[in-house]
Amino acid sequence: MSVRILALVGSLRAGSHNRQLAEAAVKLAPAGVDIALHEGLAEIPFYNEDVDVEGGVPAAAAQLREAAGAADALLLFTPEYNGTIPAVLKNAIDWLSRPFGAGAIGGKPVVVVGTAFGQYGGVWAQEEARKAVGIAGGKVVEDLKLAIPGSVTRFAETHPADDTEVAEQLAEVLNRLHALVDGEKAAA
Repeated sequence: MSVRILALVGSLRAGSHNRQLAEAAVKLAPAGVDIALHEGLAEIPFYNEDVDVEGGVPAAAAQLREAAGAADALLLFTPEYNGTIPAVLKNAIDWLSRPFGAGAIGGKPVVVVGTAFGQYGGVWAQEEARKAVGIAGGKVVEDLKLAIPGSVTRFAETHPADDTEVAEQLAEVLNRLHALVDGEKAAA
């Protein structure tokens, strides 16, 4: 069965190590898995119920909801900003959580991974992202985790896809997510 995974990157910087990690995921996706790296999080305005009305939803937010709705699972890549989740990723989760009880990620498996400069690889941000996405209705896959420390030095001259250890760990996350989604589809 074909599995569609939507990847969201919490860093807007073009050369971001988390973006590179997402690019590595696209490259390492197992057969039967299509990972779509969503562009345009920077264009989504901060969530506001006054504009989240029929005919008023900003195009970038509507595109995000459509992409999430078409996906079988989500894969979030988050850096750690001041010990927590970046605003752009939290904002995406907020848009995906609505309408209340019927958001685009409701019941979908969500895995959170990432890399950060610190010695723990952004685990605080990843935990915050898991908490937010779980409250938003996503089905957080708690046993699939990948936090890569020391991003600034580790990836200074090496793309994550070319780091053997990281590539193996990321491939394991992708294979397990693929198996989980396949299992859910078969059971449905």
